[in-house]
Amino acid sequence: MYELENVLRPYAWGSSTAIAGLLGRPASGGPEAELWIGAHPDSPSLAHDDGGQLALDELIAGDPAHHLGGDSVAEFGPRLPFLLKVLAAEHPLSLQVHPTLEQARAGFAREEAAGVDRAAAERNYKDDNHKPEMIFALTPFEALCGFRPAAESLAVVGHLVGVLELAGLEVPELLRQLAADLATPGEPAALRAAFERLIAGGPEVAAATDAVVAALASGEPGSGEPAAALATVVELGREYPGDPGVLISLLLNRISLAPGEAVYLPAGNVHAYLHGLGIEVMASSDNVLRGGLTPKFVDVPELLKTIAFEAVGVPSLEAETTLLGQELYRPPFKEFQLQRVELLPGGDPVPLAQSGAAVIIVVSGAVLLDSPKGDLQLQRGASAFLPAAEAPVNVHPVADAAGPAVAFAVTTGLKG
Repeated sequence: MYELENVLRPYAWGSSTAIAGLLGRPASGGPEAELWIGAHPDSPSLAHDDGGQLALDELIAGDPAHHLGGDSVAEFGPRLPFLLKVLAAEHPLSLQVHPTLEQARAGFAREEAAGVDRAAAERNYKDDNHKPEMIFALTPFEALCGFRPAAESLAVVGHLVGVLELAGLEVPELLRQLAADLATPGEPAALRAAFERLIAGGPEVAAATDAVVAALASGEPGSGEPAAALATVVELGREYPGDPGVLISLLLNRISLAPGEAVYLPAGNVHAYLHGLGIEVMASSDNVLRGGLTPKFVDVPELLKTIAFEAVGVPSLEAETTLLGQELYRPPFKEFQLQRVELLPGGDPVPLAQSGAAVIIVVSGAVLLDSPKGDLQLQRGASAFLPAAEAPVNVHPVADAAGPAVAFAVTTGLKG
């Protein structure tokens, strides 16, 4: 087992205090958006071994079968198939979608053949992997997640038009066009038409967006679900004036997760995290196609190829609780599953759910990891890589701990 040193990503949307507060360390003084725990080659964790350090992807490459297990290597190749992040959003992230595995492989090969620099702003595919993901809320967590039914979006747009008319304000022609799009026969066609109109951007979209935000910010949008959608428009419009993503939010589900709730996000799901602290798990990839709420590059044709234009319910993920009190979160992806472990002082150890390699991070108290090949104690804020060959691992409460210990662990979703 290897204790890890992890990379902190200082994206501008990150909180300056949330990750530091969770892990019990001083804040850096700048935005702290994501803590990456894994072996992605862009920001691999460093594994500590006998006083030395080695990048986790290099450690795994030295003996993939030992570190990952034969089943994982056969399914995913000689790389850690998942990435664990602690994510802290103080401001909204970009509206985005992730490609399927086939799209990622084709897109990556195409850009490699064209000689597009992997660090270039116009690069879409940083690697050849897909990026299904899940988020487990540690605090109240706000997000946009997937298309709502076209009829619901049409009702929201109609409510918005009514609010403007009631206030005696001019209704932008774009809103009437958007309503006509959403009334198109066939749900996929209606959602695509509305999305394409907005994502095209340009002066008309920017002017309509700013006019709507100004009107709503100065009045009372009413109550109920339409009002919540309009409040989201105001919130986003203040952060990203004139951005197409502001009105695109009217087409999407606004979700509020309480601490302990989780959702999963398959390929093609348009989403944006808005605010909150959470444990994010994904296939090991950094492929993102952006669709708004960002000054970064937006490749509209490629984006439209990756979106699933279908209404979806909120993809909630319920915990499976074992007799030992483990909470297992199993999304419909082979690359990963999440386990939450809570241990009381003096309580019994919990066997770690492990299929192949695993990583673990302690967010409260301290734990002792016990494997057939050795022990490793982790304090709050510490994390570790657990090779497949060291299973089974038991998680013990530390005898002199002042309170309960809480840890999150990720392993593959392969059946053991």
